[in-house]
Amino acid sequence: MPKILLVEDDKDLTVMIKEWLEMENYACEVVHDGNQALDFIDQYHYDLIILDWELPGKSGMDILKSYRQQGGVMPVIFLTGKGQINDKMSGLDSGADDYLTKPFSMKELSARLRALLRRPPDQDNEVITVGPLEMDATEHRLRYRGNEVQLVPKDFALLEYLMRHPHDFCSSEALIDKVWGGSDNTGSSDALRTSIKRIRQKMDLDESQPSIIENIPREGYRLRQFS
Repeated sequence: MPKILLVEDDKDLTVMIKEWLEMENYACEVVHDGNQALDFIDQYHYDLIILDWELPGKSGMDILKSYRQQGGVMPVIFLTGKGQINDKMSGLDSGADDYLTKPFSMKELSARLRALLRRPPDQDNEVITVGPLEMDATEHRLRYRGNEVQLVPKDFALLEYLMRHPHDFCSSEALIDKVWGGSDNTGSSDALRTSIKRIRQKMDLDESQPSIIENIPREGYRLRQFS
């Protein structure tokens, strides 16, 4: 049973989400304060965090930045009343794997959680090697030219999919379907672009070399072809 930490200061909304998640067979712990959330994250294991943006104590953005800077790789989905695209991109740039804008459907929340948590069984227990890239999907470890690279879960899943199809151009729609669980909304398109941007920032360190991810208009995205 996946264990979820729900960080939300709206107590009425918290009750609704917790009851829904438990009906969907998730274990759910709740905190209402940003400082308390950091303590829980440090002390306990969770499979996913649902994180409100605006919280007493520390904001959701501060919590997320701190967690990612310490090497945390647990999936994080933002809940936010901020509907502007710049706000959404800021959340994704800070390491969120997905977001939902309030008000939202509980069924959509469930779909987003399933997409973040699932891993096809035939993709476990396997080390994938493409050129200087080596990925252990089970241990969530990635090495590039001998150096370990830390990626947040959705970035890792996206790169894993590209590594499993190293010669294919994959359309945005196909990547959203395979990595974000079939959602074709604007949010998932933004998340895809932000995920590619984060991977490039982590791995495109030699400006004399082409990007780790190629982008051909009307063709899609493909892993760089290593000689």
